[in-house]
Amino acid sequence: VSRYGLIAFASSLDQIGPFARTVSDAALLLEVVSGHDPLDSTSIPEAPADLTSVLDRGVEGMRIGIIEELSGDVVEGIAGDVRARLGEAAAALEAAGATVETTSVPSTVYGLSAYYVIAPAEASSNLARYDGVQYGHRAEGTQNIIEMFTRTRTEGFGDEVKRRIMLGTYALSAGFYDAYYLKALK
Repeated sequence: VSRYGLIAFASSLDQIGPFARTVSDAALLLEVVSGHDPLDSTSIPEAPADLTSVLDRGVEGMRIGIIEELSGDVVEGIAGDVRARLGEAAAALEAAGATVETTSVPSTVYGLSAYYVIAPAEASSNLARYDGVQYGHRAEGTQNIIEMFTRTRTEGFGDEVKRRIMLGTYALSAGFYDAYYLKALK
């Protein structure tokens, strides 16, 4: 799916795709929005997959993995109703003929930490272009370029965005790029 036109937040994490109430609605929408886009250098130069024609194949014979570190009873931060829906989905897949197994992926415990380094670092870089000159909000009534940049970013970014930009700038600064950003990407 092309990312052309998306306001980049964290380029290595940004994804575009449909939300839908049913699998068939999601498949239909994904068929419509997917495919090669010459305006997006990350777009794969292939025709979109024909998803709606394979919906009736079902899941019989498929092997589905549930990651222990993200689903167990002792995992912090997972609401009870989310665990219940996961259990219901696993039971429905098994009833439809899939094999559902739990598996361990120990590195998943680093996912949130990696996100909190990668996302602010890339946001810092990507949002730098929103300076009021070519992109984004421009503060009115400023006397010089420094005041225009300062007021534009003060007015245009909320407190949380400013915090993330500062954290990201730090993670990308000399001496910390390798220690934080590159390590998080790995």
